[in-house]
Parts: sequence; structure tokens; C-alpha cells
Amino acid sequence: MKRIIIIWLYILSATTIGLSACQPRNTPSLNAAPIANQIDETPIRVLAVETFLADIAQNVAGNRLVIETLLPPGLDPHAFEPTPKDVAKIAASQVLIINGAGFEEWLAETIKNAGGERTIIEASAGLVPRQPREGEEVEDKHESDPHFWLDPINVIKYVENIRQGLIAADPAGKDTYTQNAEAYITQLKALDSWIRQQLSVIPDERRLIVTNHESFGYFADRYDFKIIGAIIPSVSADAAPSAQQMARLVEQIRNNHAIAIFLETGSNPQLAQQIAHETGVTVITDLYTHSLSALDGPAPTYLDMMRYNTLTLVNALR
Repeated sequence: MKRIIIIWLYILSATTIGLSACQPRNTPSLNAAPIANQIDETPIRVLAVETFLADIAQNVAGNRLVIETLLPPGLDPHAFEPTPKDVAKIAASQVLIINGAGFEEWLAETIKNAGGERTIIEASAGLVPRQPREGEEVEDKHESDPHFWLDPINVIKYVENIRQGLIAADPAGKDTYTQNAEAYITQLKALDSWIRQQLSVIPDERRLIVTNHESFGYFADRYDFKIIGAIIPSVSADAAPSAQQMARLVEQIRNNHAIAIFLETGSNPQLAQQIAHETGVTVITDLYTHSLSALDGPAPTYLDMMRYNTLTLVNALR
């Protein structure tokens, strides 16, 4: 009889262990996306359009959320054409982070096609577009420049807008987002100081910028550079210069003694090389402005991107 009881106890114990193993566990996986709402454990899907925006937002979200990116690294947002897969990603999102200020010209129609409702965080909201300074050649002076992020002090406003947007979507994460935002703003201020220090070795007469298109205005304003001109005289890279515009840029380069043309990664260097042939300037082809690099590249984060661009300018102009 005692042996029978022991056998039954063994069976009962094994059954209990088996049932326990089948029960769902409350411990989250280390690889699982963090839960935005800890009360009902419903994850909030957050999508940022550009890679640099996703990185900035991830610094605010910390370990509480995973920020997905719509555009892959290296793709110019000006020339982006959404695919059905991209529309589906937007449709699945609950929060969409955009640069705004007219940067994503294709976005309104894409959101319409995606349908549904979502919170849209305009990172640049509240920032005032720059006005062309005296001597700058701008084709359309009423065209708003959306490239705010190339001044890290402007990015402080991005962080504040993203923080408030995430708090609105996930009130339970308020303390996390607030603390992370404060920490990242400290890093942005340190970056600004570092950039200014690095650029101090460039003489005033060499602080001249010629770019592929009009994208470095905020950077130039912040760090005392003069914009000589752009191959494409527009804030959008999705345009084409006329022969007259090209001739005027050649004249501006010669008159101001500019020594380099700076192109974003992925830009077609053909026109820049043609101008270089006529003027003797150097063509720099590897600035990261609209997109981060891959993780193993020189600009995997926004902070890295700004540091890399700064050192590239220093090496070319000092």
C-alpha cells in the first residue's frame, strides 16, 4: 500500500510540473519589444520616417519602446517613393514620427492610402525656418528649409516634441521619457560645444560651403559659415539645375575662392565633378545628412553623424 501511495505522489508531482511548464510566463524575453503600456501589456508600435529621427526618438524612448524606421539607411527622403510594404508599415503604426516642415512631400498621400488613425509627432514643430542671409544665392526665397536637424541645438526641440508625443501615447512612461530626454539634451549640448571647438581651426576665409542642394543653412548659421551656393538651388534634392544656374555657381565659386563642394552620400557626383574641372575645387562625396549609415559604418547614430560630418569639413577646409 505504501508503495502505491508513493507511485501516485510521483505521478501527481510530474503532472503538476508538466502543467506548470505549459502555463504562459510573465517574465519578458530579453529580445522582446519593451511594453509601452505596463498595465494592459499592449505594445505601442512607433514608426519614424527617417533613420536619424528613429535614433533621436530611441534615445527618448530608452528600453521602454522599440522605434522602427520606415526608410532604410542611405536612402534620400527627397527621392523616396513608398511601396505597398511601406504603406502597410504606416497602417500598422500607432505613432508616426516625421520631420515635418515640408520635408516628406510624399507623406500626405501615403498616410491617406494607409488609412486608420495614429498619433503623428512632427519633430520640427515650433522651429522657425531660416531666412537666407545677405549674399546667399537662393532660387526661391519663399521655399522653407526643413533641414533643422543639422544644427544640434534645433534637435533639442525635436527631443521635446518627441517626448511630449510619446507621453501622450503612453502616459505611464512619462518619467522614463522625461529622464531620457533630459539626458539626451545634455549630450546634444555637449555635441554643440565639441563641434564649435573642432571647427575653430578653420580660418574665416575658408568657412565657405558649396553643397549638392540647399541643406546646410542651419549648420552654417550656427557655426559661422558662408553658403556660397548649391548645385541644385533648392532645399529639395529632387530637382535639376539649369545651364544658367550652373554657370552662376561656377562664377560664385571663383569669386569667393571656395575650395570644396560637399555632397551627401548617394548623390550623383557628375555635375560636381564638372564644376570641379572648371574651378579646381575638391569634391567631397561622403557627408551624411539625410540618413545614418549602417551600424558598421561611420555614422550609425545622429551624434556620430554630426561628429563625422564635422571632421570631414575640418579635414577639407583647414
